[in-house]
Amino acid sequence: MLSLLGPAVLISVGYMDPGNWATDLAGGSQFGYSLLWVLLASNLMALLLQHLSAKLGLATGLSYPQMCRARFPRPVAMGLWLTAEAAAIATDLAEFLGAALGFYLLLRIPLFEAALLTAVVVFGILALYRFGYRWVEISIFALVAIIGAAYVLEVWLVGPEWGDVARGVFIPSLDPAALPIAMGMLGATVMPHNLYLHSSVVLSRRRDDEEVNRRTVRRSIVASAIALNLAWLVNSAIVITAAGAFGAAGIPIDSIEAAHQTLAPLLGSAAATAFAIALLAAGLSSSTTATLAGQVIIEGFLGIRFGLFLRRAITVVPAIVVIAVGIDAFTILIVSQIALSVQLPFAIIPLVWLTSRRDVMGGHVNRRATTVAAAICGGVIVVLNAWLLGGLVLGI
Repeated sequence: MLSLLGPAVLISVGYMDPGNWATDLAGGSQFGYSLLWVLLASNLMALLLQHLSAKLGLATGLSYPQMCRARFPRPVAMGLWLTAEAAAIATDLAEFLGAALGFYLLLRIPLFEAALLTAVVVFGILALYRFGYRWVEISIFALVAIIGAAYVLEVWLVGPEWGDVARGVFIPSLDPAALPIAMGMLGATVMPHNLYLHSSVVLSRRRDDEEVNRRTVRRSIVASAIALNLAWLVNSAIVITAAGAFGAAGIPIDSIEAAHQTLAPLLGSAAATAFAIALLAAGLSSSTTATLAGQVIIEGFLGIRFGLFLRRAITVVPAIVVIAVGIDAFTILIVSQIALSVQLPFAIIPLVWLTSRRDVMGGHVNRRATTVAAAICGGVIVVLNAWLLGGLVLGI
């Protein structure tokens, strides 16, 4: 089971990326603890869907994109690839911007130079891939540990009202004005690119022995639960910090820079420094895994070999352009997360369909209850997306 923590932690990074920070900070500062239940519900959905993705890879020996190319008509597969590619680009944009903001806040250098430094460091982490996945996993482990330690400090400094926190987690409520932020939280938590990536990274743990694979599937559930629940705690800590520090003071946060600058006078310089370090670690780790996901998507759907460094170089360009022309990074982060949420049905529905078919999964086919639960998750997401888009179109 411990050997499966590597892939699970790689996946969990996407659930505590800078896109999460943007939506969590906005949600906590504007609506207090009231949206914590959205994170809990999203985490439960994510755990179920990531389990299906890992099981698909372990059962078939193919990644989710490869299965889509093999099982669906070409026009359908190409359509799914386009939506997956759009999600991967939106994800990578958010991750890269977050890491650049981390360098910008920590080193106090211009944002454009911070973006170039981010590109160099991420290329360095990806270079470890030449020595095997384990080295990449170890580097991601270290960055996740930094994020966790930083937010233990943040929550301790803010001293939240734990009764209000518990009500926010377990008693659902939703102000209509909070819907875009809630949808952004959902899009930032249930990540489309992670559904494609998980099915691929677990293949290094797959064996030819069917009984071994069956045990690996069971153990992967536990590993995923550990990693994703840690990510949920980090996300909750961000909301709690924002609610306790900014919401309590009546300070709405509309940028990550503003959050960093405001933390120092409210909680002290240690809080601001920990915030910047955690943001940097989140951006670097998630940007690395987003690049891996992008490679899995393009190679799986198109059936071609695509270099990891070429993929990184291509996806750096949109982020560099955004920074160079001066588009507000915080706005881009939130919009990117809403875009991910809109793309989710196209990632979820085929996954549920594939894993419910015995001719695809063999003895690993979903139980009926699992398929029903996953279908309900997909249905809820589709309805919320329609609500969000209707509100945006009608201006309500």
